[in-house]
Amino acid sequence: MKKYKWYRLSLGWQIMIGLVLGIILGIIFYGNQVAITTMQNIGTMFISLIQMIVLPIVVTCLTVGIASIGDIKKLGRVGLKTLIYFELMTTVAIALGMIVANILHPGTMIDIHSLHSSDISQYMATAKSAKHTGIWDTLMGIIPTNIFSSLANGDMMPVIFFSVFFGLGIAATGERGKILIDVLQSASEVMFKVTNWVMHFAPIGVCALIGVALAEMGISALIPLGYFVIITYATMIVFVVVVMGIVARIFGFNIFDLLTVIKDEIVLAFSTASSEAVLPKMIEKMDKFGTNQGIVSFVIPTGYTFNLDGSAIYQSIAALFLAQAYHIHLSLGQQITLLVVLMITSKGMAGVPGASFVVLLATISTIGVPVTGLTFIAGIDRIVDMGRTAVNVVGNSLATMVIGKSEKEFDQVRSDEYLAEFRRK
Repeated sequence: MKKYKWYRLSLGWQIMIGLVLGIILGIIFYGNQVAITTMQNIGTMFISLIQMIVLPIVVTCLTVGIASIGDIKKLGRVGLKTLIYFELMTTVAIALGMIVANILHPGTMIDIHSLHSSDISQYMATAKSAKHTGIWDTLMGIIPTNIFSSLANGDMMPVIFFSVFFGLGIAATGERGKILIDVLQSASEVMFKVTNWVMHFAPIGVCALIGVALAEMGISALIPLGYFVIITYATMIVFVVVVMGIVARIFGFNIFDLLTVIKDEIVLAFSTASSEAVLPKMIEKMDKFGTNQGIVSFVIPTGYTFNLDGSAIYQSIAALFLAQAYHIHLSLGQQITLLVVLMITSKGMAGVPGASFVVLLATISTIGVPVTGLTFIAGIDRIVDMGRTAVNVVGNSLATMVIGKSEKEFDQVRSDEYLAEFRRK
């Protein structure tokens, strides 16, 4: 008798089903505090599971990768290229958002005072503490005084800083350092195995996170700001397909090939609105997709702080949206100033909770927009956050391939084989 195997859905489809179920639950349990608390706790547990494995993977993979590079001059060149690339892409993202907002004028079509306001006290507190952090404080904060404290607090940049020097130190010891490389390599493989186990809970986590967002906000909150949301998402899509597509073509590959490989991670990042949720799998996939492990392990975690293209688009559109809603005319000079301020504040506050919203709080006062204006878009921030997180993930993936290609640390044969494997699925 012929045996039939049950068809197994891919992780991407499982997450999509969780997304749909979350939307349904969010609508059904709108305003139900018991359901909201339950879904919030389930979603938080999933994100906590991801956070549990993020830093161990960053430390082990980055240390091994840097040790394999070995040359501090080469590492310095890679670091400089990476930061220049990040700054260029962020600037283009901000400029694109401002151009779209100037052409389509999303803020002139609404009555700002008719919108429902939301509580932004948590962002105000974060922004207030961030004002006391200048460029020197930011730079000094990268250097850890206690690496174990940085690991405990989840501070990404100090951990990256330590891992880079630890990897260079291992490389400098020669043969005696190989035992540490073997241990760390084994540890990273163990953590990737744990990641695969955690990913089995992704559909449940996604369902809970989407459900709680809609149950708290309600569909009605989206309607007045629907045009703003649509414009923001459309701009992000244009940035990925056109701007990133051109960059990919310049470096000899197709952006849609990259999207094919990371489609599951895009869906997960979108549905959870958390970049950390996909960081472990992104490091694993981009390594398999042909880029040198050292470059992948350095570029992706660094990009989580310095390369937030989706966030940059949202911040520029939101700033002009609010200015238009309050009938504040901005000259070309004022808009150029806004662009520069967004570039600076986005770097100084990267990594803080609700970073995109905190950046807006620190920025809009420079163009005369009342801070209270942010209370009117706070309610839909979660919906927009989903899109900008997905774009951030794509941008960091693209960055690894660009830097890998520029350093001739990209294995095209391995990349083609891995892509062919995805197309067969």
